[in-house]
Amino acid sequence: MTSPVPDTITVDADRLWRSLMDLAEIGAYDDERTGLRGVNRLALTDADAAGRRQVIAWMEEAGLAVRVDRMGNIYGRREGTDPTAAPVLTGSHIDSVVTAGAFDGCLGGIEVVRTLHEHGIVTRRPIEVGVFTEEEGVRFGTDMLGSAVAAGRLTLDYAHALTDRDGRTLGDELARTGFDGPTDVRLDPPCAYVECHIEQGPVLAENGVGIGVVTGVQGISWQEITVHGRAAHAGTTPTQLRADAGLAAAEIIVRLRAMVDSGEYGELRATVGHLTVHPDLTNIVPARAELTVDLRNPDDAAMARAEEDLAAFLSELEDARPGLALTTRRMAGTPHVPFDETVQKVIAGAADDHGLAHISLLSGAGHDAQEIAALCPTAMIFVRGEYDGISHNPREYSTPETCARGVDVLATTLLRLAGQD
Repeated sequence: MTSPVPDTITVDADRLWRSLMDLAEIGAYDDERTGLRGVNRLALTDADAAGRRQVIAWMEEAGLAVRVDRMGNIYGRREGTDPTAAPVLTGSHIDSVVTAGAFDGCLGGIEVVRTLHEHGIVTRRPIEVGVFTEEEGVRFGTDMLGSAVAAGRLTLDYAHALTDRDGRTLGDELARTGFDGPTDVRLDPPCAYVECHIEQGPVLAENGVGIGVVTGVQGISWQEITVHGRAAHAGTTPTQLRADAGLAAAEIIVRLRAMVDSGEYGELRATVGHLTVHPDLTNIVPARAELTVDLRNPDDAAMARAEEDLAAFLSELEDARPGLALTTRRMAGTPHVPFDETVQKVIAGAADDHGLAHISLLSGAGHDAQEIAALCPTAMIFVRGEYDGISHNPREYSTPETCARGVDVLATTLLRLAGQD
């Protein structure tokens, strides 16, 4: 029996929190540095596969029809009264970095469907809940991978051939874990896409609000740089005769910070999050160094200048240091993606009607929403994180009340979008 469609809906905060905590136990570990319980659920590991199976079970319990595509993306569908209408899609990811918290990517869609079901609410448009493969990019080196293939920016063959650091391909790991699904990976354009996510930053807390209406995602550039030098004895090789790959890597890191501090590239952020030297021995000059460079910028032109100037510096470094050779490999690159203003207004209206203060802000982190935005009107909801918004860390935390209020906004937003013609 169906019920009249309400103007707003409120989810079960306790049930949402139990689901978040139950999922956090899959891939859980005790972090020695913080003394806290963390999450390690890298894409397509056994832990990720267990998490996926739990999510599918929850979807089926909520009455969703589940399908898995050839990228391992998972979708649960709740039908509407109009079978020809394009669905409203919500989703995110459950894969994590190695040292994650419990909240990154895991907020909301299934709890919205549970609430609609138990209140007998039927929408005109179908509602789908998606879980995208390898959003983090930590294991296979390309972030937002599942959604990028679903949206058509990257090919399935490219994605399947990507390897982790142990040489395992994504395609083989999909097969090993049982998530090489049968359905076509290319998504038919939804009516709209809305993603609810912890902010992963301090802006909401600084402004004293719990909800953010996300205006877009800044540009992201990832590349891997390999410096080839020459191994030598640390005690017997004069400094002027060395081709020290470790020293060159350090010079690159210092140069990146100087670029950021110069102000010449707008709001550029630069991070070297991975650095190794070989043979990694105390008394040997490094023969090789490998480092990753993560650039972020909301201004595409400024990002392009930064990439060009970094490339020029690498060339100059190679020329100035006899015996060194540098190679680069593009890992990922996405421009600034603005979100749809109409969907943002629906989100803001939902927050207002729930009596929740909110602000608009740009996302500094990448999200699946930036890929799906190529297919349909898209926007995001941020919920506030505690402890200065720290994320990708076991200290990542949002309160039960804050999470529930964010999912309330998601639920009301989906309800309104799914009722539109």
